[in-house]
Amino acid sequence: QVQLVESGGGWVQAGGSLRLSCAASGRTFSMYAMGWFRQAPGKEREFVAGIWWTSRITYYEDSVKGRFTISRDNAKNTLYLQMNSLEPGDTAVYYCAAGRAANSRSSLSEIRTYDYWGQGTQVTVSS
Repeated sequence: QVQLVESGGGWVQAGGSLRLSCAASGRTFSMYAMGWFRQAPGKEREFVAGIWWTSRITYYEDSVKGRFTISRDNAKNTLYLQMNSLEPGDTAVYYCAAGRAANSRSSLSEIRTYDYWGQGTQVTVSS
């Protein structure tokens, strides 16, 4: 069992930056692939970024490439998402997720890869 708690969300003006964190419980954090997803009002949950167990492989949704960076610190059981050059279209609730079913780089983008989800943190970007 893995429990995930996100933090770091808030309000920011367009062009600004935020850093999200996801603290994971348990000793097996390093065995899980991790991902960030987001859900805007009235829209389905969508993939943002994913990272392999060892950080060697990362994968990003096209609209965030070059602006967002996913990273993890297995010693601290923590996942991060550095978000720069934020746009109003990035406004959403952001969720972190953990899973052991990843078998390819692209599988990091699939909701079915993940078994555990956090409660989410709100990110609001004003124009």
